Amino acid sequence: MTEHRVLRGIEFARTGDDESRLLLLDLYMPEPAPQPEDLRPAIVHFHGGGWSVGERSSLGPVVDGFGLNPFEVLVEAGIVVASADYRLSSEAHFPAQLDDAQAAVRWLREHSAEYGVDPARIYAWGDSAGGHLASLVGLVANPDSRVAAVAAWFPPTDLNRMGEQALPDAVARASDPGSREELLVGAVLAAEPEKAAAASPISYVRPGAPPFLLVHGTADRFVPAAQSQSLADELNKAGADVELLLIDGADHMWSLPDGSRAAAEKALAATVSFFRRQSGAT
Repeated sequence: MTEHRVLRGIEFARTGDDESRLLLLDLYMPEPAPQPEDLRPAIVHFHGGGWSVGERSSLGPVVDGFGLNPFEVLVEAGIVVASADYRLSSEAHFPAQLDDAQAAVRWLREHSAEYGVDPARIYAWGDSAGGHLASLVGLVANPDSRVAAVAAWFPPTDLNRMGEQALPDAVARASDPGSREELLVGAVLAAEPEKAAAASPISYVRPGAPPFLLVHGTADRFVPAAQSQSLADELNKAGADVELLLIDGADHMWSLPDGSRAAAEKALAATVSFFRRQSGAT
C-alpha cells in the first residue's frame, strides 16, 4: 500500500464581513513527495448533506459506514485529495457555496508547487450537494478556479425540474415547502425560477466544458437519476466528453435493498478509473 500523510484543518479562505469565518480543508497526499518534474494530479472534493449539514472528508453516513476509505483509495492511485469546507445554507444563500468551492480550487492551484501538485491536472469531485458544487465549478467559467475534469455522484443539476422528476416514492422533493433547494437559494423555487436556474449546473453547460463522470442510482429517492441524465444530455449536445453510469436499484448514498456496499464499490471504482484516465495514468 502507498504511504500517505494527511494534513488536517488547512485554512484556504476567510469569509464574512469581517473575514472571521475560516474555511478549512484536509489534504491527503501520497508519500514520498514527488520530484519537481513528476508532479501529481489532485482532486478537490466537496461533501454532501443538502447544503445544510455535512462536513469535509465525509461522504455521508451510509458511504462512510461501508468502510471503503475513498480518499485513501485515490491516494493509492497516486492522486492528491483536498476535501474542503463550504458555507452551509444556514450561514449564507447561493452563490456563497460556489464562491467557497472556487476558492478551494484557487488555493490548491496557488499552492500547487508546495504540495507537489500539477496545476494543469486539478479536478473536482463531490457527492449529492457536493456533486452539485463540483459540477458548477467545472461549468462556470472562471480561469483561476478552472478544473480539468469533474466527477459527480447523484448531483442536483436542474433545480427547476427536480421536483417534477422525483420518483413516486421520493423521500424529499425540491418542490416541497422549505426544501433543501429552497433553503439554498433563499426563495420558493416556483416563485423565483431565475434563482433556481442561477444555482443549476445545467444552466452553464457550454462548448469546451471539461470531461464529466456522472454516477447515479436509479432508485434515488432524494435526487432523481433524471438529474444526471438531463445534465449528460446537455453536455453531449455541447460536444463535451461525458460518461453516465446509472446503478440499477441504488438509492441515495448507494443504499441497496440488501444492505451491501456493491453499488458504492462500483461507483468508487468508476471514479478512480475516470480520474486515472484523465490524469494520463495507464
